Amino acid sequence: MNERLHLDRQHGQHLFREMLRIRVFEAKCAELYQAQKIRGFLHLYDGEEAVAVGVMQVLEERDAIVATYREHGHAIARGISMGPLMAEMYGNEEGCCRGRGGSMHFFDRTKRFYGGNAIVGGGLPLAVGLALADKELRPGAVTACFFGEGAAGEGEFHESMNLAELWQLPVLFVCENNLYAMGMPLELAEAETDIFRKAQAYRMPSESADGMNPIAVEAAARRAIEKIRAGNGPAFLECHTYRFRAHSMFDAQLYRTREEIARWKEKDPIPRMRLWLEETHMMSEAEFERIEHEVDAEVEASVAFAEAGRPEDVGELERFVVMDEVPQ
Repeated sequence: MNERLHLDRQHGQHLFREMLRIRVFEAKCAELYQAQKIRGFLHLYDGEEAVAVGVMQVLEERDAIVATYREHGHAIARGISMGPLMAEMYGNEEGCCRGRGGSMHFFDRTKRFYGGNAIVGGGLPLAVGLALADKELRPGAVTACFFGEGAAGEGEFHESMNLAELWQLPVLFVCENNLYAMGMPLELAEAETDIFRKAQAYRMPSESADGMNPIAVEAAARRAIEKIRAGNGPAFLECHTYRFRAHSMFDAQLYRTREEIARWKEKDPIPRMRLWLEETHMMSEAEFERIEHEVDAEVEASVAFAEAGRPEDVGELERFVVMDEVPQ
């Protein structure tokens, strides 16, 4: 935690709390999935929390977010209430998408959170479109687009890089490089394993950061977004991170060893942040316990909210399929 960034007591505690909220929420999701309360696909973010939390510190209400199917952390860090998120997991109409999206398709118009996109690389052209619209309609707004390193092998990655730079669009591309595109090791899929260098091929400002350190991520995101807001076009940030859990709940993880996972867990951003806050006397043991208690209570409340909900009535099946009225 040695990134040079002014960090006061309040902000340091906030970073820790936000990462812990994501970790505890997802641990509960895994438990509920095994209990068959949550069905379908479930992709967890454990280990990568520092990326979403670090970037979100620099974004404003006017900014847009586009995420991947591993987006629970992004949604929580963006400020979407856990209750509607958990209800969406349950498939209930109280969910943020009325139960129609599930784990991979969180959406909240009020937070300008545009997915949750299940297709690898599918959010990149969407982010370009949002940034193009904002350039005309919301001067100063930025679109932050999160994606995994596996997206670098998709055609829309290169098309999006090219158009964003060509049109000087206000978009921050955030590559969450966790080394495995599902189960494919990066070095077996890409001749150039430094993904940020691919953006440089399009003359786009880019850099890499320690994705296991929210302070480093925030500092890098702040540098990039300041340039974007000043009208200097897009920027690219590669965050080196690691997911501690399987790709999905159906993944046997035959492509990596337990020893490798254990080595990366030594870099776990949450205990690292806690240790740093203790050493710098920014948090006491009592404060840690209070935050942990509050986070546990928040997650349990989200489960109670979801349990009290109900699936959407079958009579609503055709609603929202086609647009039959112009929103005011």
